[in-house]
Amino acid sequence: MNIRTLIASAIITIAPAAFACTSLIAGKKATTDGSVIITYAADSHTLYGELYNQPAADHAPGSMRAVVEWDTGKPLGEIPEVPHTYRTLGNMNEHGLTIAESTWGGRPELEGSGLIDYGSLIYITLQRAKTAREAIKVMTDLVKDYGYASSGESFSIADANEAWIMELIGKGKDDKGAVWVARRVPDDCISGHANHSRIHTFPLNDPETIYSPDVIEFARKKGYFNGKDEDFSFSRAYAELDGGALRGCDGRVWAFYNKHAGNVDNYLDWVLKGEGAPLPLWIKPSEPVSVRDMQAMMRDHFEDTPMDMTKDIGAGPYKVPYRWRPLTYMVDDTEYTHERAIATQQTGFSFVSQMNERNPNPMKGILWFGVDDANTCVYIPVFNGADAVPHEFAVGNGDLYNLSWESAFWINNYVANQAYNRYSQMIPDIRKVQSAIEDSIHAEIPSLIQKVGKLTPAQATETLNEFTAERTADYAKRYRALGDYLLVKFLDGNIKKEKDGKFERTEDGMPVYPEFPGYDEKYYRSIVNDKDGGERLKSLIIK
Repeated sequence: MNIRTLIASAIITIAPAAFACTSLIAGKKATTDGSVIITYAADSHTLYGELYNQPAADHAPGSMRAVVEWDTGKPLGEIPEVPHTYRTLGNMNEHGLTIAESTWGGRPELEGSGLIDYGSLIYITLQRAKTAREAIKVMTDLVKDYGYASSGESFSIADANEAWIMELIGKGKDDKGAVWVARRVPDDCISGHANHSRIHTFPLNDPETIYSPDVIEFARKKGYFNGKDEDFSFSRAYAELDGGALRGCDGRVWAFYNKHAGNVDNYLDWVLKGEGAPLPLWIKPSEPVSVRDMQAMMRDHFEDTPMDMTKDIGAGPYKVPYRWRPLTYMVDDTEYTHERAIATQQTGFSFVSQMNERNPNPMKGILWFGVDDANTCVYIPVFNGADAVPHEFAVGNGDLYNLSWESAFWINNYVANQAYNRYSQMIPDIRKVQSAIEDSIHAEIPSLIQKVGKLTPAQATETLNEFTAERTADYAKRYRALGDYLLVKFLDGNIKKEKDGKFERTEDGMPVYPEFPGYDEKYYRSIVNDKDGGERLKSLIIK
């Protein structure tokens, strides 16, 4: 999903469906429990948060599959169906294979002219592959056979044993195919991508690096590269390097490294200035990361870094780590930018996929799924052995133009959009409920693993369906109550007082006078120093 459509105001004008995403990766020896973990935030101003589902199916010879562009809903054509397709829940299939993406666009003349868009490439592959390596083969065969229809993409492709990054871009109008590179992330490393091509030079004779035969030759032919093969950088040849690609994209991966690897200040010159060595494709964490760590990272706003979004005046008096679009703006003929963090208000859905080969097969993949802003969502476990979608996440339960109080997406927005106005005051109350729900669910997983390991496949499916449905319904109910609570507590700029878990009343049953929290000192000083404030707003002192 393309951040360039968000950064360039001219492009915003002609591309109303603007996308931008983040995906983080951790190998199985870089995690606390030996899981392979990948994350995804599907960020879009036009994407509704729901959990896609396709049942497993057998198909008669000659059957065709429709290809519909994920971003636009536009029919692109048909391709032959395979004899059997696997069940999918969101971006995970019944085998625990998970695929995520982020769009980086790249050279505009290389926009794909084939049949398979990047979204269809993901969801068709999930129906046809069992492992990450199989997925790479399916994806590259699809674009070879039917052509690629999108711009440059990075994909996270993972199973319970390994994780890969694959980057791919089309060849333009004259050739429907694509060039690509896939690299296996070392088991003891973390990695990520966020709307900028991350693969630079790569080994040419390495079983854990796979690439299209013409990936270098095509760049030479187009005039993008003229050096030695071993010096070829996929990113520099096919992506476009600008301030948005660095600060707004690689900056998010830097934040992940900074939190969990440390000693990455030397890459700030790359992120902020475009100078020095590029951010490495992967890095070893200082300590193994947990699922909870990865969930927390999806809620990052550059806190405690030079790009901390709560520090500048744009955060306002309530330290709001969000900025409305567009990302760039002009003042006195100079362009400025807002920061683009991992957590953002326009997320449709996000997930943290935990894949562990030691778990019972029906729980080999756990897709911790949330809707709306990752910072305020609740991550609910969806299992590879399940075959049902909770009503609150179901496709068709509301949409962006039709509010449904039974939809988790709308309920989460009810909570999140109140916090966007008075963040520092409201987020502690949100964290209490969010953490209580998530902590409780995580505490139940070990016993669920033991229980499911003793069940038949059919019993396991029923048990996992019920577990997810019950936890989702409970979360939705508690978050709807949380939204009501926030509205009442913070009404009219006040903060109502509480006692023993209830809003406090006088002995006669009347509401106790509320607190007037006002604003922070920085806000008051900005008024005093403003030419339209200052002297005019001094209190009148009558002597």
